[in-house]
Amino acid sequence: MSSPSTGETLRYYFQPKTQLGLNLNVDLCVYGGNSGGIIAAIAARRKGLSVALLEPGLHLGGLTAGGLGLTDIGNKFAIGGLAREFYRRVGQCYGQGENWRFEPCVASRVFREWMDEHGITCHTGSFLDTVEMSGGCIQAITTENGIRVQAQQFIDASYEGDLMAKARVSYTVGREDNSLYDETYSGEQVLEYHQFTLDVDPYRIEGDPSSGLLPGIDSGDYVRGRGDRRVQAYNFRLCLTDNPDNRLPITEPEGYDRADYELLARYCRAGHVPAFSKFDRLINSKIDLNNHGAVSTDYIGMNHGFPEAGYAEREKIFQAHVRWTKGLLWFWASDPAVPAEFRDNFNNWGWCRDEFTATGGFSPALYVREARRLVSDMVMTEHHCMGREKIDDPVSLAAYTMDSHNCRRLVIDGKVRNDGDVQVHSGPPYPVSYRSIIPRRGECRNLFIPFCLSASHIAFGSIRMEPVFMILSESAVEAAALAMEKSIDVQDVPYPELRQRLLAAGQVIDPVPPVKNIQSGE
Repeated sequence: MSSPSTGETLRYYFQPKTQLGLNLNVDLCVYGGNSGGIIAAIAARRKGLSVALLEPGLHLGGLTAGGLGLTDIGNKFAIGGLAREFYRRVGQCYGQGENWRFEPCVASRVFREWMDEHGITCHTGSFLDTVEMSGGCIQAITTENGIRVQAQQFIDASYEGDLMAKARVSYTVGREDNSLYDETYSGEQVLEYHQFTLDVDPYRIEGDPSSGLLPGIDSGDYVRGRGDRRVQAYNFRLCLTDNPDNRLPITEPEGYDRADYELLARYCRAGHVPAFSKFDRLINSKIDLNNHGAVSTDYIGMNHGFPEAGYAEREKIFQAHVRWTKGLLWFWASDPAVPAEFRDNFNNWGWCRDEFTATGGFSPALYVREARRLVSDMVMTEHHCMGREKIDDPVSLAAYTMDSHNCRRLVIDGKVRNDGDVQVHSGPPYPVSYRSIIPRRGECRNLFIPFCLSASHIAFGSIRMEPVFMILSESAVEAAALAMEKSIDVQDVPYPELRQRLLAAGQVIDPVPPVKNIQSGE
């Protein structure tokens, strides 16, 4: 096998070939078979609840089992409950107490074995079609492949917020203007991180604005702090190896267009040398390759239509990201514009034979860092991240830097600049509000949204990490159980009772003693 396949298994959208005609009636329906969705299903089964778990794609475990092996922790002392149990189960696979730097195949095995222990079946290939509403509640949902699920409570665990949107709750997309919540970092930001450090001409014919802009460069202007509909860039977290016995070569991908990388070529000719800074070591001679620098695996500016696009249009965006990523690795490996000091070393790396075997080592999990975001009665903002404002109904702690990847490329004073990368330390772990994971009062009365929660763009950039997602998903199950027991709306769940249940489940919801903040897997 040479380069990863572009076959049917490496897709975002699968049009159903058969109608299953399956009718399920359960206590809890979870839409999204990623890390948070799986944790929610396990939490529900441990409480004796019946559960239906639906996943649009074929890949289980989301980013946690999709190449993001270097865990974005923030502060591991803030992680409890089933999320902490997951990292302990991963550790057991390596003969350790717990592990935060792991292989995708191990994360996938842990999730599948854990689901098997609890008799959980995930219905894959189940894209959401319709949502039946009555009296402000979801009565049932139907998928394109013919599954109808009736439930008392629903959790939208998707990265995109599709169930939330079809339930017609309030949400937003993009960067708020800084004035909306009196913030500093939500709107447009041309800062120093992952920025061009050398001047690069943006025009197709250098020095000639009439020739048009190079691919991927936006023609708009720049106003610091201004809001827009842009979301931070997506990429794939790639698992590569330098072990010759487990390495598949990086070869020229189908449809490679060298013109797509002219911007990077010019940057290299100006003196830029790509870095190995985000070739983060995992285990067994493998790395988690993430974006680093002005031009890297982030496909900047090419995802803005994704959050609200239909499934077929999302498939086109997904495949464009696949092409960019494969082409970038081939450019690094082969193009004479790349300095030999990097190119020669990069050719020691390749796809892993034992990872993502259906797709030749290429992760099927697009890193949807941000899509829709709920707007509820409590919007988490940078003021909560920085400890300037407090909430009184915590269901999780978050601890990561306020972290947005770049949102676009533009021209300033005739040179290319990146807009949107923000990395601002947020201080000690801070609480995340229960009200931020439920619709505002008067909207849907039986829905939880633990990933696309209610937060400003920049606050979401801190909260969005996978461990927090797992924690919020378990907390949503505890609240759902209370709502069912008392026959009340999710907005009326008594927080003192919920708090006691969260603590009994081992959740860490109160600020922990000050310790060194650890961003990634240490």
